[in-house]
Amino acid sequence: MHGRVKIKSTAQQEEEKKKEREKKLKIYTTTRDACFTKRKDGICDEEAIQLTQQLLSSNPDFATLWNYRREILMHQETIKDESEVQKMYQAELSFLESCLKVNPKSYGSWHHRSWVSERAPQMDWARELSLCDRCLGLDDRNFHCWDYRRMVVKKSAVPVGKELEFTDRLIGSNFSNYSSWHYRSTLLPLLHPQSPESAPPPDSSPQSHSHRVCEEQLLKEYELVQNAFFTDPNDQSAWFYYRWLLGRAEREEMISCVFISRDDERVAVAFSRPVQVQSVGLLLFLDGQPLKVDWKSVHPRFKHSPVWICQLPPGSISDIANEHNLAVHWSEKASRRDCALYTGRNESWCRDSATDQELFRSELSVEKSSVLQAELQSCNQLLELEPLNKWCLLTIILLMRALDPLGYEKETLAHFQTLKEVDSMRTAYYSDLCSKCLIENTILKMEYAEVRVFSVSNKNLTTLCHLDQLLLVTHINFSSNQLRRIPAHFSMLQCLEVLEADNNSIENLEGVYRLPKLEELRLKNNNLSTLAALRPLATCPKLRHLDLRGNPVAQNADAESHLAELLPSLACLLL
Repeated sequence: MHGRVKIKSTAQQEEEKKKEREKKLKIYTTTRDACFTKRKDGICDEEAIQLTQQLLSSNPDFATLWNYRREILMHQETIKDESEVQKMYQAELSFLESCLKVNPKSYGSWHHRSWVSERAPQMDWARELSLCDRCLGLDDRNFHCWDYRRMVVKKSAVPVGKELEFTDRLIGSNFSNYSSWHYRSTLLPLLHPQSPESAPPPDSSPQSHSHRVCEEQLLKEYELVQNAFFTDPNDQSAWFYYRWLLGRAEREEMISCVFISRDDERVAVAFSRPVQVQSVGLLLFLDGQPLKVDWKSVHPRFKHSPVWICQLPPGSISDIANEHNLAVHWSEKASRRDCALYTGRNESWCRDSATDQELFRSELSVEKSSVLQAELQSCNQLLELEPLNKWCLLTIILLMRALDPLGYEKETLAHFQTLKEVDSMRTAYYSDLCSKCLIENTILKMEYAEVRVFSVSNKNLTTLCHLDQLLLVTHINFSSNQLRRIPAHFSMLQCLEVLEADNNSIENLEGVYRLPKLEELRLKNNNLSTLAALRPLATCPKLRHLDLRGNPVAQNADAESHLAELLPSLACLLL
């Protein structure tokens, strides 16, 4: 047996490891308790700095200790001169680097470093940028480091152009770097804004900016991102950035429509975005005279709504022999709409159509249109190579919507069907998105035909959207779809007289609320099961025809009597 190494058994090794862990734990808990005692006693001395450093070196995610450490450092500021404070914070920055080596994504370490950079008398921002570059070199998706870097860039006034070059380098080395693509999307509007007069000088620093990117730069970005997704078609980072490039700028905030009803002595105003009328300053003038009116949202659920209504003083416009001029002022945005109610007319309106506003497609120059056509051709070529690539399919749909939503409708619907097959987990999302496109196209067709009838029956719709664009519609047909509810936004249809929604799966009528002109409601073969679900109908004063055949509620013995009481205006009830 002489000269042979004795090998410890597994049990012996585990026992030694256990004792070692217990020893370390005892030291850790003793030090932690000492820190807590010192903090409780308000002691902020050098020993406290050493104790917290000892603990945080091994566990940099102990938030309470970072808070105590900041208390200690702030106390030390009061008893040291500026040079000593500078040395103290320099040492703190070095200590933090060691903590980041333990955990590069430590919330506490990065937050504390931001705090130190704000307190230190002098900061070497170039060194901080170098630290960020090193950390991002190890993990280019470290969002803690990205956040800290943005702060450093702002403090050190790094030029926007230099930061854009930084994203060029990162993207060039890794197309899958989503953080770099995102950062690039915040920089481009600063360096290449859509409005030339608002462009910052080349050496300006990053700041918040709402402008879209100018067309010339967009065309260059298309080429860059195309290289990325042709290199790796299944990586989502470049596709998301491409979708951002294809996105539209926010709509101009304005009054988009004013409707007047002489019979109801009511005014409805539609905005380009949801607003809170009481806070934006909406003024109403009738024949040049200001009127004090009570603006109400179309539904009690909405504090912010795209459509607001008010009742005019009784008799103010009821005489059909008189002509009236109504003006609505949105003082916050200096927006105004004038609407004339002529003699012999019971209603009038003034609006921008969806086609005028280019709501559902991009407003393209000849150059950009030709480039997007080329982009569409490239994506189609990629689709031939990758026929099951969902990102490519989605992007083709976006390009088709941007170029010609009606002309490409058939191809768009086919691509949605393919998406549902290749990405079955998101079938509901694609169904909703397809429904949105179909509704947009139907709105465009309706406006081209200059009618107030909206029909999207038998289209497999799963959701309703853009209802603010249907304010003037009098007849809607949603029959034979897959709708489960009439959403609250439906109450924006203030001119609706007939609603056909047979053969769906509707079980909620929340949106059939205070529709002043609704006379006929067809809900045959839906899933309305309780009398309570019918209560919103009581807010529609002119409802005369109601068809509930094929609904579970029709089997309720009390249904007829309940509806007779709920709807005294009802002339025809089918159960």
